[in-house]
Amino acid sequence: MMNLVRNENMKLSHSISTWIMMGILVLIIVVAGLLTRFTGPQAPISDWKAELTIQNQAYKQDLTNPELPKMVKDRSAKELQTNEYRLKNDIQPVQGNSLWGFVEGMGGVISLIALFAIVMGGKIVANEFSEGTIKLLLIRPSKRWKILISKYISVIGYTLLMLLVLFIVSFLVGGILFSFSGAGTPFLTNSSGKIIEVNMIVHIVQLYGLKSINLIMMVTLAFMISTVFRNSAMATGVGVFLLTVGNVITMMLTKYNWSKYMLFTNTDLNQYISGEPLVKGMTMKFSVIVLIVYFIIFNVISYIGFTKRDIVA
Repeated sequence: MMNLVRNENMKLSHSISTWIMMGILVLIIVVAGLLTRFTGPQAPISDWKAELTIQNQAYKQDLTNPELPKMVKDRSAKELQTNEYRLKNDIQPVQGNSLWGFVEGMGGVISLIALFAIVMGGKIVANEFSEGTIKLLLIRPSKRWKILISKYISVIGYTLLMLLVLFIVSFLVGGILFSFSGAGTPFLTNSSGKIIEVNMIVHIVQLYGLKSINLIMMVTLAFMISTVFRNSAMATGVGVFLLTVGNVITMMLTKYNWSKYMLFTNTDLNQYISGEPLVKGMTMKFSVIVLIVYFIIFNVISYIGFTKRDIVA
């Protein structure tokens, strides 16, 4: 298995598209940093306590407004409590033009990584058929399921590598452009009315990790389509389409209780951290179970499509 994975990694490393994608990722981070540094506010807000005081007044008004829904009032109450904790303990909020603010903001680039990973997952099996190299793999003594797993591991490994590059480059660019002086700033979480100080690295890893769930599921879906239909264009097209409009469709259907069983209703586990699930009654345990079921289904279909069909023909 290790030799198979090594062989797949060598294929990826010798592919020009692999390095083009990595280069685009680094370029976007650098450009985003330069734009934030030189076109946005040149320095963090100095009188941040005054800003929080103004925000707190608005939150208090929200709490006394009978026309606002309970969801809005609960959010305002949490923000008010968090701001009061900051003022009491002299903890400045993380801002976009700071080290951690930039790193956190770059979490949105994970959507781009998902796009790259879908392309990789969509072609890694299908291209073996279109180029005729699948026969060279099958004449080896390795079983078909091992070949399939090695390809999947390579795609996931490349995806995780891009996430690591995103974090490291974002941290370095953020530190160079905005100073490393705020590296020790904690992140505040408000869980059931209790404020907890969390190390920023732990917070960023959690943020990236939760956002990566959708990424992993989309890669697995593209990998499945590539394996079953042996068509990289179809796998990539379907993956990109669902990545683009999947959440929009989900939001339109959340009024129906059955929508909680849909894939995209459960991929964003941040909804439980904020305390606002898309469908009433959903829990993190429920979403994790649904995701595991989808993950198993996708991989079982991939296994059947690759090992049971006549591949050589």
